[in-house]
Amino acid sequence: MSYAKGLVCRECGEMYDLIPLHVCELCFGPLEVAYDYDAIRANISREEIERGPQTVWRYKKLLPVGDQPLVDIQTGCTPLLKADNLGRKLGLRNLYIKNDTVNPTFSFKDRPVTVAATMARSFGFDTIACASTGNLAASVAAHGAKAEMRCVVFIPSDLETSKVTNIAVYGPTLVAIRGNYDDVNRLCAEIADRYGWAFVNINLRPYYAEGSKTLAYEVAEQLGWRAPDTVIVPTASGALFTKISRGFEELSDVGLISPAKPRMGLAQAAGCAPIVSAHEANSMTIRPVKPSTIAKSLAIGNPADGYYCLKVIKETNGLAGSVTDPEIVEGMRLLAQTEGIFGETAGGVSVGVLKKMAEAGLLDPDETIVCYVTGNGLKTPEAVASALPEPMNISANIGEFDTAFAVRQQAEPILA
Repeated sequence: MSYAKGLVCRECGEMYDLIPLHVCELCFGPLEVAYDYDAIRANISREEIERGPQTVWRYKKLLPVGDQPLVDIQTGCTPLLKADNLGRKLGLRNLYIKNDTVNPTFSFKDRPVTVAATMARSFGFDTIACASTGNLAASVAAHGAKAEMRCVVFIPSDLETSKVTNIAVYGPTLVAIRGNYDDVNRLCAEIADRYGWAFVNINLRPYYAEGSKTLAYEVAEQLGWRAPDTVIVPTASGALFTKISRGFEELSDVGLISPAKPRMGLAQAAGCAPIVSAHEANSMTIRPVKPSTIAKSLAIGNPADGYYCLKVIKETNGLAGSVTDPEIVEGMRLLAQTEGIFGETAGGVSVGVLKKMAEAGLLDPDETIVCYVTGNGLKTPEAVASALPEPMNISANIGEFDTAFAVRQQAEPILA
């Protein structure tokens, strides 16, 4: 059974049935899923979850899905790595990396999409679609293939070549739009109305967003059923940021962890940082920007959940910061060369902002901090390639190796 009671407007509180709807018909506010937490509390336990599948579906009672067949490509239960090496460099003794680079399509987007695809099929849609900066399109295409649904995905035409390949291999109809993500999203809103397709991040957005909560559930379980003190989350539309915060609250609401409200740290690229800019101006108004950053997966200039991110930052005494493109590349290299994790540009944003916050004394060296790395570096190798040294090129001669190796050892840069 599903413990979801319906959809509720985040602004006026109007309730709706569980239908493919994302905007309140009274005030045009966004809708989200409402749950019967009393019933969940009476029917959930840590032990039951721990016996469940090694996927996000171990938390099914906290998701909007009922008894319908799942569209499941084995997403979730990704590693939470104690980042001792990176922590030592940053002066943080209890730093963890939530490594979501190892999901089936190599990003966290598999979490919301497995929920959205399951709901799309149960609602009777025959076509699944999305507007995407790349990672979402790959996940929707993969889940569409698994569900045997027609799939149409829309991306900006300047997307990284590696991401286009990562999408196209699943066989969707791939549409590249001349414009940025916000242009793509506007067109998709019209197409969703005209064609009646299941757009996971438009008409199915309330269900889609719920999947991101599993990044909070897993971290709490992996920490021994407790919430961290602070988290750092790379942010584009803002849905991931707000849902991770809500996920920790829900675990407390249903009695799985002690009451806790982690301090939420929001990370954006300086070339697309409308939420950070509003926070720094002490404003609750998001001013849209035209993205200009190598972190294309975060390049959403008009974030749908920006206002709600600002509310979460205030409610949790949170943090917000941004990093330049060179700092993003440095963050990617720093994570790879300390912890052996190759994250995409969004991961460079997370680590770069974490580094700046640590250096500014904004983080307690002894608190438990989780930094989310949400996508695989092989999706954006172009971003970091030019910053890496060329390989030594020698013949099979020990003398040549000795000479070249000595030169390289002297010239090799050391990351701060």
